[in-house]
Amino acid sequence: MATRTVRPTVTPTSEPDSTSGSAIRLGFWAAALTTVVATVFAVAAVATPARSGPFCGAACVPPPYVDVARFIPGDYLWLIPGILLAPVFVVLVACIHGYSAETKKTFSRIALSFAVSYAVVILVNYFVQFTVVIPSLQSGETQSLSLFTQYDPHGFFIALEVLAYLMMSVAFWAAAPVFTGGRAERTIRRLFALNFPLALAAFVGFWLLRHDLVAVEVTVLMINWLVLIVAGTLVSLVFRRAGRRWMK
Repeated sequence: MATRTVRPTVTPTSEPDSTSGSAIRLGFWAAALTTVVATVFAVAAVATPARSGPFCGAACVPPPYVDVARFIPGDYLWLIPGILLAPVFVVLVACIHGYSAETKKTFSRIALSFAVSYAVVILVNYFVQFTVVIPSLQSGETQSLSLFTQYDPHGFFIALEVLAYLMMSVAFWAAAPVFTGGRAERTIRRLFALNFPLALAAFVGFWLLRHDLVAVEVTVLMINWLVLIVAGTLVSLVFRRAGRRWMK
């Protein structure tokens, strides 16, 4: 008697495709906006004169770094694109997580966790500048304020910035395995993978050489800006191509 082989019926579901499609569409705009905001952030930060620390050339603000009310609001405008970048970056990494293959979801989840951590730290840091430090400086309430100003090279502001952007670097590093496709994806993968080792090397190197923490901040920021601008552009292209394939 012949036996009949019964093959299991596989019912396709459109939910994963629908989810990926939403991530791809939103990811394109998030990547493009990341490039724009990061560019504005970098230009505004570089254009803001250094008033203290190792990069101050002339007319530097002396300790305790609280005689700076005359520099408000000009010296704080660069923080605005930095605030905008935080939620945009989280959305971008969330879209990368939605775009990633199922076998790479663990990496993208780790990346998203560190992206959220970066956003929380940097938003708290910058929000305190606008809501606590600036009003205190303008009203002359400067007692015990030195450690919280952005001008103190050994203060909380610089330390939290370094911590936040190191966590952004880890988010890049964790997201690198997601991109395994063509030339653009391979370039994104290399940029993401190199970001954290370079940032960590800068942190350790400057610490061993006993350089000011401001040097670490500037170096890590420049590394992240470069990756945000270049990789942001490439990720938007990847999402745009993926969106066209998904629509077919």
